[in-house]
Amino acid sequence: MLDLKGVVEVESAYSGGHVVNPTYEQICSARTGHAEVVRVVFDPAQISFENLLKVFFATHDPTTLNRQGNDVGPQYRSVIFATDDAQAATAKAVIEALEREQIFDAPVVTEVSPLTNYYAAEAYHQRYFEQHPYQGYCMAVVAPKVAKFRKQFIGQLKR
Repeated sequence: MLDLKGVVEVESAYSGGHVVNPTYEQICSARTGHAEVVRVVFDPAQISFENLLKVFFATHDPTTLNRQGNDVGPQYRSVIFATDDAQAATAKAVIEALEREQIFDAPVVTEVSPLTNYYAAEAYHQRYFEQHPYQGYCMAVVAPKVAKFRKQFIGQLKR
């Protein structure tokens, strides 16, 4: 996401749970209620929230409940934590359009919820792929997604 024009900052984080300041290990237990999330700070004069959502839906599977690839559990649910009513309305409209256009072979299960109980992930999680491109998970799972993203959104990337 940081490669997109208009994206100012990204932060790995946890949101939506009931444990105060959870650790990664607690999140992995699937008992905190949090989802692993990415906070995206963007300049709406350069990229719209709707376009960010298009990237979001193109780069993960929004049709699998509590799962992303081999990662299974409620911490891997597809969710958009909206910061205000306008973002929530936009997210719901994008999901409705995806469903109407039958973009995916299965129903979209992405939740739209208000942003609650947000905590930045530990420092070692920030920009993880950039720091560990040769780590096994990064090579097998993340690198192909990043390559697909860059190819699909080439016209919207920073130079």
